[in-house]
Amino acid sequence: MLCGVPRVTNENVLVGYDTADDAGVYLLNPETALVQTVDFFTPIVDDPYTFGAIAAANSLSDVYAMGGRPISALSVVAYPGAGDLDTLREILRGGAEKMREAGCVILGGHSVNDEDIKFGYSVTGTVHPKRFWTNAAARPGDVLLFTKKLGTGVIATALKRGLASEVHVSESIASMLQLNRAAAEALQDLEVHACTDITGFGLAGHAREMALGSEVTLEIETASLPLLAGALHYASIGAIPGGLNNNREFAAPDIQAASGIAPELLDLIYDPQTSGGLLISLPEADAAKALQRLPEACRIGRVLAAGERALSLL
Repeated sequence: MLCGVPRVTNENVLVGYDTADDAGVYLLNPETALVQTVDFFTPIVDDPYTFGAIAAANSLSDVYAMGGRPISALSVVAYPGAGDLDTLREILRGGAEKMREAGCVILGGHSVNDEDIKFGYSVTGTVHPKRFWTNAAARPGDVLLFTKKLGTGVIATALKRGLASEVHVSESIASMLQLNRAAAEALQDLEVHACTDITGFGLAGHAREMALGSEVTLEIETASLPLLAGALHYASIGAIPGGLNNNREFAAPDIQAASGIAPELLDLIYDPQTSGGLLISLPEADAAKALQRLPEACRIGRVLAAGERALSLL
């Protein structure tokens, strides 16, 4: 689709959309570059305040995935004109308080009359021009770390179908509300070769982008993947979001999966995540330091020289 879209070449663009990275990076001066991103979506939880806060955390995540610090945001709102304004106020309040937690100021925004509620932010951050991260520089020999648990998509689907327990939903919500700020800050003095956050394309889709952009193969140990409580069960009983099948159809041709991996675990690898964790590629010694600083992080695989497929699932 993008092949027919005119492109303007600009030497200040340090990261564009060529490698499907999390955000764009634009050089301002030798000491500062802008990190810019936008993300919004329909409600995934019932409580409007929580929905607004999750949408904010999700939008901020792309800046953290580039190694940047978010500084300002513009809200993007689609809401029915005849809708309950108290509900809209709670969505905005939840987003505003999460932005305040991140130290990011909301400058304004734009709203449209739409029967389908949608909410999110365009976020601007800053990063040093020589210290930003991309998803396209993983190196053979690197270790792969992941900082959150998988399964928010199937749990949200189970919730919509009345199948999810309150305990499992609460854990999933807590994960989505958690900013990736602490993880990004803990990595600032380490040799991060590549980083991306796992969101709508699932672990499979975003890892595929990292592998293709870096011209390597990512080997993922499926038994080491951290999973939200209940996620495997809900996947096994068919609580599969539509986006999961879309992700599988798109990414599967570039993935080699070992026989014996449980079908429900494969589902979770394709599961679209909201405000998911960071997938990080870095040298062994720095990975050990990162794991000491981030007890919630898990080692999930390694980077190999390019093989026949972008991903190898063991």
